Amino acid sequence: MTDHTRSGISLRVNDVSHRLSVDNRRTLLDALREDLGLTGPKKGCDHGQCGACTVLCDGRRVVSCLTLAVAADGAAVTTVEGLAAGGELRPLQEAFVRLDGFQCGFCTPGQLCSAVGALAEHEAGWPSAVTADDDPERAPELDEAEVRERMSGNLCRCGAYPSIVRAVLEAAARQGGAA
Repeated sequence: MTDHTRSGISLRVNDVSHRLSVDNRRTLLDALREDLGLTGPKKGCDHGQCGACTVLCDGRRVVSCLTLAVAADGAAVTTVEGLAAGGELRPLQEAFVRLDGFQCGFCTPGQLCSAVGALAEHEAGWPSAVTADDDPERAPELDEAEVRERMSGNLCRCGAYPSIVRAVLEAAARQGGAA
């Protein structure tokens, strides 16, 4: 690779700053997994269809297999490894474990990051495709249909969807919407 095909980037991943030199075509997923050794985000389909690689980029969920690392330059990235603070699981993570919101566990990191992002979107009042009342003055009601729609970009080959939905709803209720 020549200097014209590489770029220096800065990423703050799970509250740790990193300076990387990456090929301009390198995905954020490959930079996280191969350059930084974070194996939480999974390479499932590599086409942005399964959601196993979902991470939070400046608090918003992205499929890291379709996000170029250079496009994330300067961003704060949170992977599943960064969700627990001080070794304490978030209520969402606890609910996933207690309610069996995973089976094989392959999709779980993406499901968790997506759920954190989806709940933040809901709390901010962003409507989804199934939101009945799009009154900007009040947040849409968080029910099973809302959770299913907001999590629809994350596939679970084991079919743990009912438990995932219950875990997201329980965590939202427990934390007043914040997971």
